[in-house]
Amino acid sequence: MKIARFSHDDSISFGVVDEEEHELVLLKADPMFAGYEPTGERVPLAEVKLLAPVIPRSKIVAVGKNYHDHAAEMGGEAPAEPLLFLKPNTSVIGPDDAIVLPAQSERVEHEGELAVVIGRIAKHVAEADADSYIFGYTIANDVTARDLQRRDGQWARAKGFDTFCPLGPVIDTEVDLEHGSIATSVNGERRQEGRLADMVHSIPAIVAYASSVFTLLPGDVILTGTPAGVGPLVAGDVVEVTVSGLGTLSNTVRSA
Repeated sequence: MKIARFSHDDSISFGVVDEEEHELVLLKADPMFAGYEPTGERVPLAEVKLLAPVIPRSKIVAVGKNYHDHAAEMGGEAPAEPLLFLKPNTSVIGPDDAIVLPAQSERVEHEGELAVVIGRIAKHVAEADADSYIFGYTIANDVTARDLQRRDGQWARAKGFDTFCPLGPVIDTEVDLEHGSIATSVNGERRQEGRLADMVHSIPAIVAYASSVFTLLPGDVILTGTPAGVGPLVAGDVVEVTVSGLGTLSNTVRSA
């Protein structure tokens, strides 16, 4: 099931995507908290603006170097345990919104990723139980000011600017993690490509590990790492991250 958060007629609503009819089945409230009760209305997809499908209530948890090839291109090996860092929820934007290049950085790069949306309070979750805490999956771009990341020695500034966490276009409650793929293109040129099954640390392992560190709340988002091929973005670019079965997250790039 694919769930959208969208703007229509000056209001923000949630709906289930009817892909055959290219419509949204409107829901009475956020299904994460209120279930899937329809209003009886339908809206054509062409008439709405898709928004970030979730705004994390407290945090975005991200995992660094979770593909061996990306760890190698960054000059090291993949960590034995998930390498966690946080992005603020103010970094979130939605589909077709602009990534803004900050004046403080001379090299901003894309990092296409699969994102996990947490559906209920999770603390000290067993790896075998992790799936029951996941509401669904979406696509993310862990935009990074690479020069600041190297200069600072920690990643809060480099990954925390406003607009540095595009999410969307929808939340899908089912993703083929075993056979699924992820790819990133800039202006139609393929930059990144990988298999979801090639993650160093699996999604259940990441959820279990993260929940052993801090409580995960409904609506929190976990970014699961990026494959090799990260590269620069400049003003005027269009960056697209595609996950098989989930769709494509597209964003423009502009100067501050």
